[in-house]
Amino acid sequence: MIRFGLFVLLLFAPAAFGRTYQPQDPLTIPGFVDFYNNDYDKAYAYFKRELKSHSNDPDSYNYLAQVILYRELYRDGALESELVTGSNPFLRSPKLNMSPQAKSEFTDCIERSLNLNSALLDKNPNDIHALYSAGAAHGLNATYSFLIEKAWTTALNDAAVANRINKQILNLDPAFVDARLIVGVYEYVVGNLPFYMRMLGVIGGFRGDKEGGIQQIEQVRQHGVLSKYDAEILLAVIYRRERCPQLALPLLKQAASRFPGNYLLRLEQVQMYSDLGNKNAALQVLGQVEQLRRSGAPGYERLPMEKLAYLKGNLLFWYNDLDGALRELTQATQKAHELDLSTQVMAWLRLGQTYDLKNSHGQAVKAYEKAIAAAPRSAVAGEARGYISDPYRRKQRKS
Repeated sequence: MIRFGLFVLLLFAPAAFGRTYQPQDPLTIPGFVDFYNNDYDKAYAYFKRELKSHSNDPDSYNYLAQVILYRELYRDGALESELVTGSNPFLRSPKLNMSPQAKSEFTDCIERSLNLNSALLDKNPNDIHALYSAGAAHGLNATYSFLIEKAWTTALNDAAVANRINKQILNLDPAFVDARLIVGVYEYVVGNLPFYMRMLGVIGGFRGDKEGGIQQIEQVRQHGVLSKYDAEILLAVIYRRERCPQLALPLLKQAASRFPGNYLLRLEQVQMYSDLGNKNAALQVLGQVEQLRRSGAPGYERLPMEKLAYLKGNLLFWYNDLDGALRELTQATQKAHELDLSTQVMAWLRLGQTYDLKNSHGQAVKAYEKAIAAAPRSAVAGEARGYISDPYRRKQRKS
């Protein structure tokens, strides 16, 4: 909750900005405790109530917009780093699903936030609270435009505005460390953008700075208040992308301890151990997650067993335990329709690839056809189509 575009990084950076100029730890706000533990329905109800009491507060609209967006992304399985590691699959994939009602409510919240902040800034252009809130609204809109609407130019424009606003804040108050989060994200991601996206006018020739961006985010993790938890999770995702899972693991463990209901943080550890080549540690974490689910631990009741079966099957697939992978992937696909779309289509693809490696191409084709049917316009569906005529064979290195 992917070899990133800027907005995917912003996706992992909730807008925890605080209602007053004095920075406030987001975990003192019950709605954010629910948010970080992936209880989006409860967080939505909390911030919806708060909005009724603070209808003239731009932050209230940002809070609600953030929960609406993340709840939709969570349902689509778009909050996992498997989506943000590799070769920009989001640049090739179709739009993520979002209900018309959720879209309308999200865009209305962003519009109201920006209008309220604009009025505040007309009175005082150096109002740091209003600037920070406006920057957060533009950051959320960038995420929405990129992942939901696939409007890349609009997303880049909003991201550039958010970056400019946060630089203005740092000029006014260099000690406002939290403003470095979006600045660091922008530096890092623009440094990773494909050449053709760098040519877009909204970037204005800005090249970005990967290392400098990481350093800025690290400052927020160590010294921030409003966004320190977001910085911690962002760094873990970045370190995975940079092929440094050993740096990501301690951050994920710390975050999982702080947010015990967020099972995604434990599942990310599975990915990191896998990247490190430590199969036994990865399986041990999966076993812990399964036990937490069985015991009814808060948050884990939302985790389908089929999801765990896919993750275990995917792990065994890469370690060439084909019989084990086939067993788990078969279980995962028995109720594939109950999985988020990202997991569903990947489960069918992996099942097909496993059958191909076991020289059962007829069975593989059936699985590939299911993957295509689940998301016909996705990059995964395109890959599956290729394997129908040209059976999958293991490459020397894991992609």
